[in-house]
Amino acid sequence: MTSDSAADILIVGGGLVGQTLALALAAHDISALIVERADPRAHLAESFDGRASAIASASARMLRALGLGDLLDEEGCPIARIEVAEGSHPEIIRFDAAASADAGGAVEPLGIMVENRALRRALLARVEQTPLVRLVAPVAIARLDRGPSGVTATLADGRTLFAALAVAADGRRSSTREAAGIRLAHWSYPSAALVSMLAHARPHHGVALELFYPSGPFALLPMRDLADGRHRSALVWTVGRDAAEGAARLGPRGLAAEVAKRLGGRLGAVEMIAPAVAWPLGFHHAERYGAQRLVLVGDAAHGIHPIAGQGLNLGFRDVAVLAEVLATGARSGLDLGDPALARRYERWRRADNSLTAFATDALARLFGLPGRPVEALRRFGLALVEHAPPAKRAFAAIARGTAGDLPPLLRGELG
Repeated sequence: MTSDSAADILIVGGGLVGQTLALALAAHDISALIVERADPRAHLAESFDGRASAIASASARMLRALGLGDLLDEEGCPIARIEVAEGSHPEIIRFDAAASADAGGAVEPLGIMVENRALRRALLARVEQTPLVRLVAPVAIARLDRGPSGVTATLADGRTLFAALAVAADGRRSSTREAAGIRLAHWSYPSAALVSMLAHARPHHGVALELFYPSGPFALLPMRDLADGRHRSALVWTVGRDAAEGAARLGPRGLAAEVAKRLGGRLGAVEMIAPAVAWPLGFHHAERYGAQRLVLVGDAAHGIHPIAGQGLNLGFRDVAVLAEVLATGARSGLDLGDPALARRYERWRRADNSLTAFATDALARLFGLPGRPVEALRRFGLALVEHAPPAKRAFAAIARGTAGDLPPLLRGELG
């Protein structure tokens, strides 16, 4: 059991990835202290963050194994089909969950849409119920010393915490990563993601839309219906960075009119039910995932374009692999700060993270190229994939997070 001042692992950052990692470690009898500078309960307010996330199939299996199945079943909306098109052109790629039913006929959704606020609430409740996890918040780390025999964190309020290994889960601007001298490959996109939520007259039937316009992707993602019965979807609309602020200021009616225009009446009358917030978009990837008694997970290690909704899922896959590597090390009697464990984690994760990061970057750039010849080429490519079942299955497996060498948690097992 974790004590007030010592645990096996010190997790810097108590966001979605940091708290999930603590629960995954606890499921393998590894104790964790989470240090978070903000008050986690403040993040549960409806006004804090109206974003939603697409939880890929493999990530959903892990969350269920960690006791969060009720959240997915009661507040999540399964994605039954994904449709991808070049703007309003009729040529569409359709990825259907039903096409990959198992031998018994069971169908696993392509993903599950969940409000970030609901996921935070469920994670926090689970963390507070788990004896091997202690959340220390709100407080900042004034100093983090990583020595040959362990990690010592001196908090801003004077308390001292001890662990064998520190994990940086403190986001894309990770001060822990920067203090360790780990460099980034990074760039900014000339665009921003306009994020909001809307109600619409017609049901979405669990269909996620990804429409590519010259200004950027326009994604509409199915959400669970509102309590009053209205149908609801999450909007992630990529626009030029210069236009993002103006689009956010359109007001609910103006923005609803622009959304309806791009949908071509598909969902009937549209009403914005949340403020539109613009998020600048960028790419980054750490040159290495560790240093002495330190490893990076989630956005501290990598950040990608949201074109395929894979950002959080990469972080969850980091969690599953790191938990497995550390659990294997613990069973073998190794010091959890042994650099061999950090190297194994990095070897396991870097290929998937790199492939996904550069694939999404390439897609964002390809679909951002103007001109009719390029549009025709893109439509030809979409048609080619639509009529090539093996290619569709491969893309679907990548989107689900079920491709490659999966640790037990991503198979829904505790190991």
